[in-house]
Amino acid sequence: TTYQEVKGVRKEQEDRQQRDERQSILTWLTPTDYTAQQHDFVSRRQAGTGQWLLDSAEFQAWLETDKQTLFCPGIPGAGKTILTSIVVQELTTRFRNDESIGIAYLYCNFRRQDEQKVDDLLVSLLKQLSQERTFLPDSVKTLYEKHKDKRTRPSFDEISRTFQSVTTIFSKVFIIIDALDECRTTDGCRTRLLTEIFQAQANSRTNIFATSRFMPEVIEKFEGSISLEIRASEEDVRRYLDSHMFRLPAFVRRNPDLQEEIKIGIILLVKGMFLLAQLYLDSLIGKRSPKAVRTAIAKLPTGTDVYDCAYKDAMDRIEGQLEDQEELAKQVLSWITCGKRPLTTSELQHALAIEVGDSELDKDNLPQVEDILSVCAGLVTVDEESSIIRLVHYTTQEYFDRTRAKWFPNAEASITTTCVTYLSFNEFESGICQNDEEFEQRLQLNKLYDYAARNWGYHARQASALCQGVIEFLQKRAQVEASSQALIATRRWSGEVEYSQNSPKQITGVHLVAYFGVDNAVQFLIGSNNPDSNDSKGRTPLSWAAQNGHKEVVQLLLATGQVDVDWKNSYGRTPLHWAS
Repeated sequence: TTYQEVKGVRKEQEDRQQRDERQSILTWLTPTDYTAQQHDFVSRRQAGTGQWLLDSAEFQAWLETDKQTLFCPGIPGAGKTILTSIVVQELTTRFRNDESIGIAYLYCNFRRQDEQKVDDLLVSLLKQLSQERTFLPDSVKTLYEKHKDKRTRPSFDEISRTFQSVTTIFSKVFIIIDALDECRTTDGCRTRLLTEIFQAQANSRTNIFATSRFMPEVIEKFEGSISLEIRASEEDVRRYLDSHMFRLPAFVRRNPDLQEEIKIGIILLVKGMFLLAQLYLDSLIGKRSPKAVRTAIAKLPTGTDVYDCAYKDAMDRIEGQLEDQEELAKQVLSWITCGKRPLTTSELQHALAIEVGDSELDKDNLPQVEDILSVCAGLVTVDEESSIIRLVHYTTQEYFDRTRAKWFPNAEASITTTCVTYLSFNEFESGICQNDEEFEQRLQLNKLYDYAARNWGYHARQASALCQGVIEFLQKRAQVEASSQALIATRRWSGEVEYSQNSPKQITGVHLVAYFGVDNAVQFLIGSNNPDSNDSKGRTPLSWAAQNGHKEVVQLLLATGQVDVDWKNSYGRTPLHWAS
């Protein structure tokens, strides 16, 4: 019995070790996980929505035939992303217990283009296919072993070869890509991604499902493929309206005939655009009588600029609120619109709580998420799984990009001031954290710390003048060092130790503004600060400005006559090397 018990314990330890190693390899490939987004999107589905797509002859032919491509273009707001999530759910449910079927999917997002380079996207597909197997493919293990000890990342060619190899071990592979129109095009990202996927299709039994707006440069990639346009069906729009009537005033909820009038009126107007049904319904929430509802329906915008009209109407409703509500709504919308990456609800709450001159966070000033959503007239939503707070649609972002000067004229300056106020908090007086645990605790407790440190300078560059609080922050040595750690320290793979100590120390305010290219701050600082100081790795402000391509800052630093253009850092690199 003792022998069996020991054997059982040993087997348990071996299994745990294998599970840990497997997870380490998968996380090393990429920490990115689209599962949260999938759950968020599919949770928004009304029962029965999208069944027309699953039942269509085109989808069934794609499902049953090897090496098929189904391309589903659609107008903005037609519901492409929700339908993609329905396809993913259908496939994962249907083949849940079949390890010989590989399923991988991507949700391209215009706000995540910096983290959706072609390497990122392809390695994510590789990770998803690999984790379908009980035992990781040998080619993936080999790739990991090659780079593990060197602490390096695989090249695109290595990722490509491994991806192509892994697709061949399945009896069938399904690859699903949503919103190719939002995929990064810099560096040929979209073209290279599609080339890899079509190559996999040629070499293995791979089926491809993709959605996009009607863009000629995307459509031409799918010539000869099965094509099915995505439009919001009347049945799906009615299901949505049925399930959201509770949001309208009580006099509507008590009047079935009025509800039917609303449904018919909206269904007639949306013309295949699911998003419009949502915006139209939101526009009726504050109405006070049946007459007001009927008048509003009669005036609902239509035509080629229908979204612009709907968003303008939403902004008019926001401006008709109480002053504090209007101010909160515009702050929320400006942060989400102008943010350099998607924000979590807690990050935004911290941002909204900060007032100029604060030296610490006043938790009594944190707005509630429910209040944030209620003042924004339906233009903002929260993805529950990921806690990302975002605009309801890509078209909303496009509208605010075009009209930013009207609605948020001082957004960049305001965001900059908020960020540097946060980074100047007494909390950061201790400077750099001395180990990973301390650093991660700081990130966890100070929700806006990561965003503010990594992005304040980009907002400052886009502001029309030197922003309030910037110089004061840059002259606080400890706070500057603390922010530089969050800016530069990045855990490149799971299990990397002391990563927080890899960032240089002795960073100064001049280093920071040279890194970001905030030339008006450089002009102010170089008069009273050493323009050629070295950080702990021998980097000078000139080398940071040169590496990041900030010509104006380079010229300002050279004009001082106090910088050594041939200075070599700890690795023997000069500013000219960094510029190349």
